[in-house]
Amino acid sequence: MHTPVHKKKEDTMEVRIQDIHFDASQQLVDYINTKADRLARRYPTLDYLDFTLTLVKPQTQQNKEVRVKAIVPHRGEYTATKIADTFEEAATLALEAVDSQLEKISARK
Repeated sequence: MHTPVHKKKEDTMEVRIQDIHFDASQQLVDYINTKADRLARRYPTLDYLDFTLTLVKPQTQQNKEVRVKAIVPHRGEYTATKIADTFEEAATLALEAVDSQLEKISARK
């Protein structure tokens, strides 16, 4: 099954959005890109963000899952997966979790 991939490249950070079992709206893609840009401004060494959006069970609540993978050169890979009622909420929660992980490595410098 082919899954559409939405890519955005600005300067050195790449944002990849993969939607599984549904087609992401442009509004959702724009929302995620905006959130990713904010994170990239806080952590300029951030090289790559990969979002995987999955519609888990179409007929239930809490059925939108977002997995975020962040890659920081020479520091590693950081991931978070969150489930919520909306993709926007799940993406926000997952990015907050990744932000927390990145904050910890920044504090260790």
